[in-house]
Amino acid sequence: MRMLRWFCGHTRRDRVRNEVIRNRVGVAPIEEKLTQHRLRWFGHVQRKPPEAPVRNGVLERVDNVKRGRGRPKLTWDELVKRDLKDWNISKEIALDRNAWRLAINVPEP
Repeated sequence: MRMLRWFCGHTRRDRVRNEVIRNRVGVAPIEEKLTQHRLRWFGHVQRKPPEAPVRNGVLERVDNVKRGRGRPKLTWDELVKRDLKDWNISKEIALDRNAWRLAINVPEP
């Protein structure tokens, strides 16, 4: 945001909202970009063979670990499942790299 503000000639002291700056420069919302990068990594992991270390470490979580009190932490796989559901994308598309990239693309406004 500091760089975007600098492009527009504003400082924090000008009290211009981040959304206004992003619209003026033409940058997509940060939440969508984070989701896109998370899904891009998910596609990368899905295309790996099952015996690959990255796939064993990311997708297979040990369930017998005792969690602490309070609200349970949101895990990476739960977050990816929610993103897939929100964007109406199936998991199987990740095996085709070109289709996956088109499905998760966030266009710049």
